[in-house]
Amino acid sequence: MGKVLLLIAGVLVVYWIVRANLRRRRDREIASEQNKTIADDMVRCADCGVHLPRGESLNVRGQFYCNAAHQRHHDPGS
Repeated sequence: MGKVLLLIAGVLVVYWIVRANLRRRRDREIASEQNKTIADDMVRCADCGVHLPRGESLNVRGQFYCNAAHQRHHDPGS
């Protein structure tokens, strides 16, 4: 009976170690994604002047816009 309890305890320890390592890896990936978002260059909307990440902006002829309505308002020819 003692060997069975020792085996169960060993399996639980291995399970907890694997689970903790997976959680740490997931947390590092989440932190890495957040750092990428934070590190993105900020640009200014040519219409309203609000600052936003370059990846979320509309880039039309070298001008950045926060949304399509502002792009149409500022540059009606396109």
